[in-house]
Amino acid sequence: MSLRVLLLLPVLWRVPMAQNYQLELPESVTVQEGLCVLVACKFSYPWTPFGTPYMFWFRQGMDRNRDPPVATNKPNQKLHESTQGRFFLLGDPQANNCSLSIRDVNMGDSGNYFFHMEKSFTKYSYLDKTFSLNVTAPTRRPDIHILGPLESGRPRNLTCSVPWACEQGTPPIFSWTSAAFTSLGPRTLFSSVLTLTPGSQDHSTNLTCQVKFPAAGVTVETTIQLNVTWMLRLLHPSVPDAPQNMAISISQGNSTALMILQNASTLPILEGQALRLLCVADSNPPAELSWFRGSPALNATPISTTAILELPRTGTTGGDFTCLARHALGSQTVSVSLSMVYPPQLLGPSCSWEDEGLHCGCSSQAQPAPSLHWRLGEGLLEGNSSNASFIITSSSSGPWANSSLSLSWGLSSGLRLSCEASNVHGARSMTVLLLPGKPEPRAEGVLGAVGGAGIVALLSLCLFLIFRVKTCRKKAAQPVESTDDVSPVESSGSGAHQHQVGTESPTDHPAAAGASPISREEEELNYAFLRFHKPQEQKDSNNEYEEVKPHK
Repeated sequence: MSLRVLLLLPVLWRVPMAQNYQLELPESVTVQEGLCVLVACKFSYPWTPFGTPYMFWFRQGMDRNRDPPVATNKPNQKLHESTQGRFFLLGDPQANNCSLSIRDVNMGDSGNYFFHMEKSFTKYSYLDKTFSLNVTAPTRRPDIHILGPLESGRPRNLTCSVPWACEQGTPPIFSWTSAAFTSLGPRTLFSSVLTLTPGSQDHSTNLTCQVKFPAAGVTVETTIQLNVTWMLRLLHPSVPDAPQNMAISISQGNSTALMILQNASTLPILEGQALRLLCVADSNPPAELSWFRGSPALNATPISTTAILELPRTGTTGGDFTCLARHALGSQTVSVSLSMVYPPQLLGPSCSWEDEGLHCGCSSQAQPAPSLHWRLGEGLLEGNSSNASFIITSSSSGPWANSSLSLSWGLSSGLRLSCEASNVHGARSMTVLLLPGKPEPRAEGVLGAVGGAGIVALLSLCLFLIFRVKTCRKKAAQPVESTDDVSPVESSGSGAHQHQVGTESPTDHPAAAGASPISREEEELNYAFLRFHKPQEQKDSNNEYEEVKPHK
């Protein structure tokens, strides 16, 4: 009876022993490439009084008797080359903990794995309970954190971190890419600090932090667009954060072309010309722009609250205009001075006859100051000069130019004397005709009109005298004496007789170089007639009387 019991003991033991080999672990585990994962595991086996349990993890399909395991707690056990240094058994075998830690996971780690244990003479593979490892492409990206807003010219620290990386894995490698000026700061295991000093030109440019996990051969990166705040300031170039100057764009008249002016520029403007001033303050966020006449005083009212200042018709005095830019980083100004320019305005010439000759003066106002020239006939009388026949004296002060001419010869019939004023914006000319003695017929319309009027007056006088004589003959039976004052029609002597011409004749073309004569098409002549006679000796100072005796 006892022999049968002994023979049945192994069979009776086998049933409870098979029931005592249990394994608890997840059926499937998913992890991103380059990261780490911990597979929790608990196992149980029949109690045996001797030895320490050794645990092994094999990839499904491996022969546990020939192939090395991927992880084990058995000392000096050879491991599979693809997992050595990455797969670790972290659990305590005495506590039946078979948890598996996998670091620097790569795509080649995907697959199914089973657990095997050995203790004394007991060996058991838990083939009925395996887990599947699923490795996916990385989706996590580095985090970039900026400590405060980015301001042009001011250094700022940026931190790139991968807080989701595992501590047990191979430390990642950080790298930065940016067009802005940078310098590397301190770093930790999972972060890197970059000191960035941006400029306005770096606004909207890209900055990239790249993190490489060398053990898995995986690289991830994050790219951001820099949002740089700046304000164009008029600072000294030695200031490190000084950006470029503000500027003013100007379009004149109907022209669409722009001129870019820097601060404190002076712009010549033709008098009466329409002007548009555009203030350019390249800032982020955009500055609030306004225009003032002169310098903006405290609480002054702007003449324009936009970037554009319309000047439909500029005056004669010009002036300073200032654009004020208000920004969160401060306020700055840029100004332009408008200098009015205009063509010459001619005053004169005025002439007088004296014993020593003819004296004429001519003045002109223009901006820039004009140059004055005299012409005698078609010949040019040069600058400040003096000879036996004429003397020219010229002077200028501000926009005014003055010139005087003294002539002691050449006062012949039909003498034509001109005063010309010119600058780069136009020219003016005025002509005086000197008629010594009896006037001769002239081709000019004005001279013809004067001559015609004189002839008509002379004929009228003659008719009046004939009619008068006939009337007197009929009425008077005795001789009648009539007395008339005879004043010379033509002035003579050394008294000065001035003839001033006050009309100006504009031209649309600048004066030619070298003070060449102004053409007939460009010159609108104005004439003054000066008629001179030598003094006639009078027989006596009494009036001359004419006796008219009628005849029956």
